[in-house]
Amino acid sequence: MPARSSIPTIQPGAGGHHFVIYSDSCSGLPGEPQEENFRQINDVIAALDRAPQFICFPGDEIMGLTEDGDALRRQWAYFFERELAWLNRAAVPVYHSSGNHTVYDRMSESVFREAMAHLPQNGPPDQGGLSYFVRRGDLLMIFVNTLWSGTGGEGTVETEWLEATLAQHAEAGQKLVFGHHPVWTVNGYAGDNQRNLERGNGRRFWDALARHGALAYVCSHILAFDVQVHGGVLQICSAGAGTAHRMPPEEEYLHIVQAALDDDGLRYQVLDRAGEVREWLAWPWSLPASDGWRPFTSDAARSLPADCLGRLDQVQLVVWQISGELPARPDGAPQMILRADAQDDALPWFWLGASGVDNRLTALLSPRANRSPHRWTGPALPQGERFSIQFALHSGMGPGGLLWRWRDEDTWSSLIGASSWGAERIPWSRSWRVGENLRSRWHCLSFELGELLT
Repeated sequence: MPARSSIPTIQPGAGGHHFVIYSDSCSGLPGEPQEENFRQINDVIAALDRAPQFICFPGDEIMGLTEDGDALRRQWAYFFERELAWLNRAAVPVYHSSGNHTVYDRMSESVFREAMAHLPQNGPPDQGGLSYFVRRGDLLMIFVNTLWSGTGGEGTVETEWLEATLAQHAEAGQKLVFGHHPVWTVNGYAGDNQRNLERGNGRRFWDALARHGALAYVCSHILAFDVQVHGGVLQICSAGAGTAHRMPPEEEYLHIVQAALDDDGLRYQVLDRAGEVREWLAWPWSLPASDGWRPFTSDAARSLPADCLGRLDQVQLVVWQISGELPARPDGAPQMILRADAQDDALPWFWLGASGVDNRLTALLSPRANRSPHRWTGPALPQGERFSIQFALHSGMGPGGLLWRWRDEDTWSSLIGASSWGAERIPWSRSWRVGENLRSRWHCLSFELGELLT
């Protein structure tokens, strides 16, 4: 366990905010494994060299899922009176969202409202105590209920009150929205209502976030840490506060997210139960105009070291602008745009191209020989006419770190995949190729972990 007050925290600029996100402890039951796991995670928060200003907990605090209301109340009492007894919640408030373990029928809704009576009661009239917002200076935080029976139960969310609240606080400099279910699939765990928000409802919800300038949607539910971006809005999934036995041990880990937010954006570090940094990000990034980027050649690519994508202390952002023309291929045969050769006769470590009858942008990553590549897809590309698109590899964003946009003025979006890892697993090749009839310019940025913490 880390020593008390030993973990450096990311601090915001003047007037900013620093806080912790964690979720899905599924505890409240004495003697169960989740109790010990949750204690270890709480020890990490207690070891931060500065206490957070507040904590956000997007659901599944207790095991719940019982028809016995008194048993549910006992779990909540144990959670707050014993498992969070170490925290001065008057000084460090905890903001909660409903979850599938805690709000699953009318009885559990009622008990949740009782347990959360200390939270703001400013949500929709028919969702009092289930949805609400918090204003802390220039920061607006909205906590939504992704299980409300009035919209269809689990995996659905109300959007009219959300839009009205975002519009009412349009002048807020930073806007964060919290809820339990992801909108975008995490690690391939897909399924409307059960794994993520119902598709149509989720897209309406996301459109509202993008329209009103939300910086991020923070969710949990899928036992992982994951970040991706769509239409310029981050989706941060953090569900690592206790249920370790259901996590893939080689891919996910118990964790908290310590974050800072100010006028420059969001910076976070993901800390495991030993207090070690496992992932981190500064968002958004700033790039020069693409017309000043350098031509991309295999010789130019050799300026980056072979391990540049796999380092933890340094994150690499590599962006390309590709322009030209791809011939019309009604048979859907793949057409190469960029390729990073591997050693010997192995599949290329990285392949970017167009595939399928709709000519969809496709990325393939093959970090291990004799294993099938993992696949990401993006927008359909024009066929038989000139086009231009930008593509990025960000080694600190895991599977969400394969991104695209059309032009400098557009927002970035992650490609869609089913992997739990991204560019951080591939070496930087010594041999690159650009597809026929295509031109490519590129730009590189390196971000240092040490700079994040100073």
